[in-house]
Amino acid sequence: MAEETLAPLGGAAATGPIKRGVAPIKPQYLTTKEQFHTFLGTKGKSPGDQAVGEPDSDRAETGSSVCCDSSEPETKRLKLEDGKVEGLERLPLGVEEEDPQQKKRARGQNKRRPHMKPTRYDDSRLCPSLVQESAEKCFFGERCRFLHDVDTYLASKPPDLGDKCVLFETFGKCIYGVTCRFARAHLGPQHQNLVKEELVKQWEGQKLTSNGLSKDLQHQLRKKKVQFDHSEKYLKQLSKSRRVGPGKDQTPIPTAEPEAPEGERFEASIDFPGHVAQNSASADAYESLASLESGVPLSETVSGILEREATPQTNVVCSSGHLTDEDLIRLRPCEKKRLNIQNKLYLAPLTTLEGAFPDTMTKCAELLNRTVEVDFVDINVGCPIDLVYKKGGGCALMNRSNKFEQIVRGMNQVLDVPLTVKIRTGVQEKVNLAHRLLPELREWGVALATLHGRSREQRYTKGADWQYIQHCVDVASPMPLFGNGDILSYEDANRALQTGVSGIMIARGALIKPWLFTEIKEQRHWDISSGERLDILRDFTSYGLEHWGSDTQGVEKTRKFLLEWLSFLCRYIPVGLLERLPQKINERPPYYLGRDHLETLMASQNVDDWISISEMLLGPVPPAFTFLPKHKANSYR
Repeated sequence: MAEETLAPLGGAAATGPIKRGVAPIKPQYLTTKEQFHTFLGTKGKSPGDQAVGEPDSDRAETGSSVCCDSSEPETKRLKLEDGKVEGLERLPLGVEEEDPQQKKRARGQNKRRPHMKPTRYDDSRLCPSLVQESAEKCFFGERCRFLHDVDTYLASKPPDLGDKCVLFETFGKCIYGVTCRFARAHLGPQHQNLVKEELVKQWEGQKLTSNGLSKDLQHQLRKKKVQFDHSEKYLKQLSKSRRVGPGKDQTPIPTAEPEAPEGERFEASIDFPGHVAQNSASADAYESLASLESGVPLSETVSGILEREATPQTNVVCSSGHLTDEDLIRLRPCEKKRLNIQNKLYLAPLTTLEGAFPDTMTKCAELLNRTVEVDFVDINVGCPIDLVYKKGGGCALMNRSNKFEQIVRGMNQVLDVPLTVKIRTGVQEKVNLAHRLLPELREWGVALATLHGRSREQRYTKGADWQYIQHCVDVASPMPLFGNGDILSYEDANRALQTGVSGIMIARGALIKPWLFTEIKEQRHWDISSGERLDILRDFTSYGLEHWGSDTQGVEKTRKFLLEWLSFLCRYIPVGLLERLPQKINERPPYYLGRDHLETLMASQNVDDWISISEMLLGPVPPAFTFLPKHKANSYR
């Protein structure tokens, strides 16, 4: 492949030729690694003009004391399509090559990163009875290991991080009182917690967090006192069928619902989509669902199904007349088992389950069905992580069809919402399994499937195979199929939808470019400024402080998730800097200088620079702070 030589920047030495897999950036913005870090170190000024007290000025002297490994990730030496390894030279004659079994393949996780969760966030913590301003005295009395003197606590408390508390400004009261890291915004002269009565009344009675497990339920789960009646019933049927089955490979698996009496069999024909493939009226059921989504009254749709089912060969006894209240109550769970996906945006990770055994997965599904409100539940069979795969979960289920079927049928039986599944093309790189698995998923009762266009061995390298996804669309029909892989622009999304998929799933693209959904909706490339990007990060930190709290523990937990996110955000290249649009997700950005200092800082893959961004929003990091990202950028070729 021909390599293009770039013009030097500002008379400096040439930056070198563009390598394959490197994003094309306009020559006037390109720079070298040394110039890039010099620019960030001096904040775009000469060394003597650096301002005092800026976020990373103190850390520049301490160096590695803040971060255990502040160096940038080294370029991975990946296997090319012709079998050669990029970046390796031929060994001289007479030198033996290293044993292939001893070579370690580049992975995308930092498995050996240090333990970064501190045991205590404050050296001297204030008793919760004083923080919560309880009228009663501390339950532990003299045996309490926390401080009860507010003045003593404030003397050792780290300095506040700002003059504005998000909780106080939003809800009218900060429940963390003097322990808040922004306490001076809502503390009176005698350290009393100030309250905005009008705001408190506005939020009174409103539920701030949904779909959470109560403390009592968590305690009962730990003590194994929660009853899973529906799951136990299914598992008993499953064990009974194993005992009477002809063999391991021919084990009959109980259907998602027991066979109904003849007079009630019509219910199965409208139970979407868990059982439409298990009865003779599957096509009619899918047609009835289309009618339901198009606004046709439920009574007309059900009546039409009953009329079509009332044929001599089906032996179904149908009643006449309008639906009664009893009929509606019986049909209500079936009505919930449909997923309206047109022009909708779903956040899938909130409802994703992963496991390897039918007992745990079925009980977990029953617990979700009982305690939370979701639109659907998704089984992640696309996870390539070794820890999950070696235990039989994730992609391993694609090769364990019996366990996979037991999990799907069991979860489908205990859920009142649709069950969806995400899979990959297969486990091995050149052995596709999805086209054979999708018809079985449809038969087992899956409402919708998502196909990632790579195998487990590929992980996130090379391009997603959208031609194979297009082939699987016909195989999966009439079950909706979503496509996933390499979507980072509205053009990528349009190209993916042309394959005939019912929708697309976006994963890394949303982490690298969270405004991608706005681009898809408005069909344009958004040249977002660095200030607008910082506003997005500021909103993220505000939401984190609202959820995890504004004390030291909440601030540092918000910082942790912000830094993990910044390890993805640094891969974005501004639209105005690109020679060719759009940016490809697997193209590594070269060293470049942005249009301002903040844009350049956001392009850095140095951990210390991510910490500097977090200090702009959450204040200085604690002493001996360490951070190493969970995931490495291993997807670039």
